[in-house]
Amino acid sequence: MTDNTTLPGPVPFPAPSAPVSPHHGVEVSGEQGDDGRKAFYIHIEAIPGNEDQVVQMLRDILACVEQEPATGPWYGVRYSQTTFGVFEAFPNLAGRQAHVEGGGGKIFRDITRMNSILAYPAHVYRLDILMSKEVFAR
Repeated sequence: MTDNTTLPGPVPFPAPSAPVSPHHGVEVSGEQGDDGRKAFYIHIEAIPGNEDQVVQMLRDILACVEQEPATGPWYGVRYSQTTFGVFEAFPNLAGRQAHVEGGGGKIFRDITRMNSILAYPAHVYRLDILMSKEVFAR
């Protein structure tokens, strides 16, 4: 078993010590909660050697969210060679659900693609946004 204390960022619990295949592409944690500002944090672990395909998947998701009026700030990040993440914010539950039903969600529902590039299912954490700084300081 992998020691979760040494891995960057939130990790699926428990994190498998070896790739899990086939898998169902995505796992979701957390409650929908009351209406209000919402977010997703998505933890993504590439199969070693497939990092470029994961980066392309992030580009594909970004292209989708750029067309979604209710998807606000969106960040694709990299923690290590094989560990990636996405943080995305929404004004409300309806905006988050529209994203799930849209192109970004469709990418994660492509089970064949997810099994070919991800070591285990992407882990989506549902979040409530408590506070934020809306713009970058100059």
